[in-house]
This record gives sequence, structure tokens and C-alpha cells, in this order.
Amino acid sequence: MTEPTTARLLIIGPPGAGKGTQAGLIAERYGVPAISTGDIFRANIKGGTELGKQVQTIIEQGELVPDELTNEIVADRLSQADAAAGFLLDGYPRTVDQVHALDAMLGGSSLDAVVLLEADADEVVNRLLKRAALEGRADDTEEVIRHRQDVYSAQTAPLIDLFSKRGILVSVDGLGTVDEVADRIASGLSAQLGAKVGQ
Repeated sequence: MTEPTTARLLIIGPPGAGKGTQAGLIAERYGVPAISTGDIFRANIKGGTELGKQVQTIIEQGELVPDELTNEIVADRLSQADAAAGFLLDGYPRTVDQVHALDAMLGGSSLDAVVLLEADADEVVNRLLKRAALEGRADDTEEVIRHRQDVYSAQTAPLIDLFSKRGILVSVDGLGTVDEVADRIASGLSAQLGAKVGQ
């Protein structure tokens, strides 16, 4: 069932917190597209587009895709008809500069709500180690996984602070079954978006 409001949403959470699964469920609930920059990059690389070639070269050099290019891709995606009534972003914005670029794309207004999936670091590491063993990912050692968690924490701390000050952060316990976490997100978003509608 869709809510009686546009829903411009973002989901953030540490690697292994089940973000991708929840992103799909949220997008379905609100009838908006789930927009993952990672998926867009992968689709372009697979399709051999000009953008894909650019991104592949950058990634092969072990670099991050620059803000300018990422902003351009997101702006293009948000201008498409299916995103007119709202969207759920995953993987963007990653920096405070990208948040300001997104604000500009949205005509100076910010997102309606930001879902922050919180999960105990040790729990997430154990979950990812189990997944690595099942999928035969020998490179996913505990050291590598913990490093990814540290990078995530350092990168997102300023974003969490910014969204919290804007009053749009919805913090949710990301541990539990898919349904339990989905219910917590639904409650948090209903309260946040309902408050916005009532303003």
C-alpha cells in the first residue's frame, strides 16, 4: 500500500546489515523505484556503455568514482518519469558534498526521510564471515571485513550527523529477521512521513 505523500528516501547501513533486501521492500511499499548507484554502474559496465567504460577504468585503478560523475548519473536517473513521485536511494549520497549536490537536484529541498540501519559490528562481521564461507569468498577475511566496517563508519558519521540535525533520520535496529526489521522500518517511516504531511 502506498502512503499519501511523495517519498524521497535514502537508506544507509554498514556492509552486511541487509540493506539491499530492505531497500527492495521499502521501494515496493511506497511504490517508488529503488535506485542503487552500484547497480547503475554495474549495468553500464555490463552493457559496455561510454559511462560503463569510464567507471570500469576508474574501478580497475582502485579509485572511487568521482563525485562529479556520480552526481551526473544520479541527476539523470532522478529526472526519469518513474522517480517523479519519489524514490529510494541506496549508495548515494556518500559524502556531505554529495548531499549538497542532491539538495540542488531536488530544487533546494532535502530528502523526506533517511533510514539508518544500525547493527552491532561483531554481529555483522560474523554474518559476513558465514556468508563468505558459504559462497567461497576466500578474500573476505575478518580483517578485510572489519576494515570495510571502519571505512563505512568514518565515511557516514558526518552524514548521520547532518541528517540528524535536519530531523529526517529514522534509526532502526537492523538485527533480527527480515520481517522484524521491515516492520521497524515501516513504523519509523510512517511516523516520520506522517509528521511531515501534518506540517
